[in-house]
Amino acid sequence: MGYTLLVEQLFDGEQILEEVALTVGEDGKVFSIGESAPSGAQYIAGLLAPGLVDVQVNGGGGVLFNQEPSVAALRTIGAAHAQFGTTAFLPTLITDRLEVMQRAADAVSDALKKGIPGVIGIHFEGPHLSIPKKGTHEQGLIRSLSDAEWALYARDDLGVKVITLAPETVSVEDIRRLVSMGVTVCLGHSNADGKTVRAALEAGASGFTHLYNAMSPLHSREPGMVGTALISDEAWCGLIADGHHVCPEAMNLALKSKPRGKLILVTDAMSLVGSDALSFPLFDRVVTREGDKLTSSTGELAGSHLDMIGAVQNICRWCYVEIGEGLRMASLYPSQFLGLNTGRVVPGARADLIQLDKQFRVRKTWIGGRPVFGK
Repeated sequence: MGYTLLVEQLFDGEQILEEVALTVGEDGKVFSIGESAPSGAQYIAGLLAPGLVDVQVNGGGGVLFNQEPSVAALRTIGAAHAQFGTTAFLPTLITDRLEVMQRAADAVSDALKKGIPGVIGIHFEGPHLSIPKKGTHEQGLIRSLSDAEWALYARDDLGVKVITLAPETVSVEDIRRLVSMGVTVCLGHSNADGKTVRAALEAGASGFTHLYNAMSPLHSREPGMVGTALISDEAWCGLIADGHHVCPEAMNLALKSKPRGKLILVTDAMSLVGSDALSFPLFDRVVTREGDKLTSSTGELAGSHLDMIGAVQNICRWCYVEIGEGLRMASLYPSQFLGLNTGRVVPGARADLIQLDKQFRVRKTWIGGRPVFGK
């Protein structure tokens, strides 16, 4: 059954509209936006905005996808992030055994069939990475492409498919093949030089996973992956705006370098988001949270404790980005990167919505017109 909301302010993805009526149809899509609402329409105070899209979610609600690749885990992770405004996300599996990758793919396939809120596909972050830039990934599981992995990546029941790889470990021919199979190829966890990175982009790679982190740096005589990412106008760059992975000055450099629309906010969130726990096991290590920083017992950063609305708040506060652009970096731009039709509140779009208060905190979340968080 459809319904109408009387909205104090509506950010439609481009502009803020004052005191409008938004009607959602029975199909879960926006039916109309007008000036008058029927009596009894629910009043939505604050700002109604498009739901947020996260390209990189390792876990949430006390669950890590690597450790529990199941439909139940995806439901828990989605619910944990919905309270922070995420209405679409890619469950992300870091480097692991082939068996775990297959189980994760099966879980995502089942979740899509069952309509688990928020799940739109899968992100394989590894295992085809560079050992010198492995970060917290398990070195013994990093490997080259095999026939079994090709079969996995060729599946057509996984929704949006993203793979993060190091271009020095995967040939340009294989990158072209992945793209031809409908895979979005991101570059990351790499020690490649600029020439190798450019060749991967020419072969069809279209994104960079967590810009600056676990990638060859910019030098005066060699751009590395960081420099090549910053000057590649067509490529999207994910950014973990938590203040630990990237400092505000580096965020500002990225904002000044990349064309509008090509910088997207991601969380790289681990299991502790939406949980009161302070640590969790990761392979043979333990990851501990201090404040909002996650550190492995071997010393490196191990994902983040960031949520999507927190990323928006941070980029706006630290880099003086206006709220509309901050929201686009977390909704419209990742949607465009993944080829989705979200990030705007217009007739015909799926009603993925969030209600924000005056401090830009999430008060309510809808996915496909259905409330999934808040009252």
